[in-house]
Amino acid sequence: MELQQLRYVVEVAATSSFTRAAERCFVTQSALSHQIAALERELGQRLFVRSSRSVRLSEAGEAFLGHARTALQAAEQAREGAAAAGGVVTGTLRIGVIPTVTAVDIPEVLVAYRAAHPLARVELQVGNSDVLMALLRNGELDVALLGLREGAEPSGVASRVLSRDRLVAAFPRGDERSDKDVVALHDLAGATFADFPAGTSGRAQSDAAFAAAGLTRDVAFEADSATLLLGLVAAGLAVTLLAPGTIARSAADVATAEVRNGPVRVEYLAWDGAAPRNVARAFLVVIDHFVAANAKAGPEKNSGPASD
Repeated sequence: MELQQLRYVVEVAATSSFTRAAERCFVTQSALSHQIAALERELGQRLFVRSSRSVRLSEAGEAFLGHARTALQAAEQAREGAAAAGGVVTGTLRIGVIPTVTAVDIPEVLVAYRAAHPLARVELQVGNSDVLMALLRNGELDVALLGLREGAEPSGVASRVLSRDRLVAAFPRGDERSDKDVVALHDLAGATFADFPAGTSGRAQSDAAFAAAGLTRDVAFEADSATLLLGLVAAGLAVTLLAPGTIARSAADVATAEVRNGPVRVEYLAWDGAAPRNVARAFLVVIDHFVAANAKAGPEKNSGPASD
C-alpha cells in the first residue's frame, strides 16, 4: 500500500470520477485506475462501485476513505514538521474565503504569504460561511475568512474578529428612497428584495434584523453572488442590503443609504485551534501584519463600531 494509491482513492471519492481524479492528480486515467485496482487486489475488497455512468464508494470504500485521509494528513504533517525544524514552511495552505470579504485584500495577503514562504503552495476555495466552517472542522481547510451575523460566532474552531460592518441599503437610481442618507428598517419592509439564498449565513444577517424588529419582507430574488444582487438592484428590480465595502468595490450604478438599527455583519478569521498546521500558523502571522497595518492606516476598510 502506497501513499499515492491513497491519494488516488481520496480524489476519486471527491470527484466521483476516475477521469477528473486523474486530471487533479496529473496522471493518466489508465495509470490511476491501475493503481486503484492494485490496491483493491491487495485489500481483497472493491473500494468503488463502477458503472457506465457513475462511480461511488462501496461499503468497504466508505470504511477505507477516512483512514486514507488520516494517513495522508499524517504524512503531510511529518514532512512539514521536518521542514519546520529547519525554519522552512512547506506544504499546501488550503484557505476558504467568502466572496464578499472586505476586512483584508485577499490577493495582497496571498502575495505577501508566497513571498515569505516561497516553498508553500496555496489553494483557494470560495464559498458561503456555513460550507467553509464545515470544511474547516472536517480538516479539509486550514483557515477560512467568514462573514456571520452579529451574535453568531464560528463553532468548533478557533477564531478572531477582523471587522464589523453595518450593512447598507442599495437602491435603484430614481427610487423614492434613493435621495436619503439614512433609512429605517420599516422604510424597507414593503420593498422587493434581492438577497442571498435562504438558510445561508449571508441571508441570516438581514433576516435576523427584520425578525427582531417584527417586520416581514418579500425576498423575490436569491443569488450567491453579490455582483448579481447589485445587478438586479441597478436594473430596478429590487433593493438589497450588503456590506459597504462590497458595494464600494462594485461597478453597479446604485444609490446607497445607511440603515438605522440595520443588520451587522462580523468578519472572522477561523482556523483549527487544536492542531494548526505550520502553513496555517505562518498565514496567521501574515494576516496579523495586514490587520495591524489597516488599523494604523484608518477605518477605510471597516465601517467602524456597529453603533447608531
